[in-house]
Amino acid sequence: MIKCIAIDMDGTLLNNNHVVSEENAKAVKVAQRNGVEVVIATGRSYAEAKDVLIEADIHTPIICVNGAEVRSMEGEVVAINPLMNKQVLELAEILDKHDVYFELYTQSGTYSKDYDKAVATLLDIFMSVNEENDYEEVLKAAKERMEDGRTKLVDSFEPILNDEKTIIFKLLAFSLDKKRLEAARSELLETGHVAISSSGKDNLEITSIEAQKGIALSVFTSERGISMEDTMAIGDNYNDVSMFERVGRAVAMGNAPEGVKAKAHMETDTNINSGVAKAVLEVLG
Repeated sequence: MIKCIAIDMDGTLLNNNHVVSEENAKAVKVAQRNGVEVVIATGRSYAEAKDVLIEADIHTPIICVNGAEVRSMEGEVVAINPLMNKQVLELAEILDKHDVYFELYTQSGTYSKDYDKAVATLLDIFMSVNEENDYEEVLKAAKERMEDGRTKLVDSFEPILNDEKTIIFKLLAFSLDKKRLEAARSELLETGHVAISSSGKDNLEITSIEAQKGIALSVFTSERGISMEDTMAIGDNYNDVSMFERVGRAVAMGNAPEGVKAKAHMETDTNINSGVAKAVLEVLG
């Protein structure tokens, strides 16, 4: 019997317009009314996640930035697994050496040093969700994210990293040069202190080794006396695999890459056809 459902956002709960369909929102609420604990598990920061969920009238705890931060239903920080600032300086050196663009996800927002590459990074994530997305619409959404101040442009990351008050949750790296990206990934892993996943075909999501969706979900369920065997996870990309490997019911979206589908127990419909609602309602009977 499923007692907890963890749901990814981009490419999963959200459609190609980056909103929650009416069907998905209803299914989440039906699950909650039936006593099932629902938690959102996303690579997004809390600020980026909460507005979309509030618009759909969805109120759940949120595992943010791939498990680097966990928030209660009321928005209180209940756990963090950040990268250490000195460690980030080492990681930044590696990414710079390989000429790989990256952003800093901190408690004060997301920081970038390059507007064009920040937009390109978002395009990669959004288009990876579904290649049939309207490119111009996706480009507009990416630019809006920059213009609304969610991503802050700075000349240098050094003042941020040298500030002891800075909490760094994630580095989001991007390159269209796959050899460069893979070389950076290999060297980053050699440090032995990071987890690396991806939410798009040309990016890397770099977090603390403890900041993974699956680890955060295991802690979340344990605190509620729920077995991972009685937990379902729904996702579409490689940053969801750590959940798939731990839960009793792993559901890949129809729009997920084949490598992600191979890690799941079953497949549901696509994000544009409210696949989340179908997966949730199926287990509710």
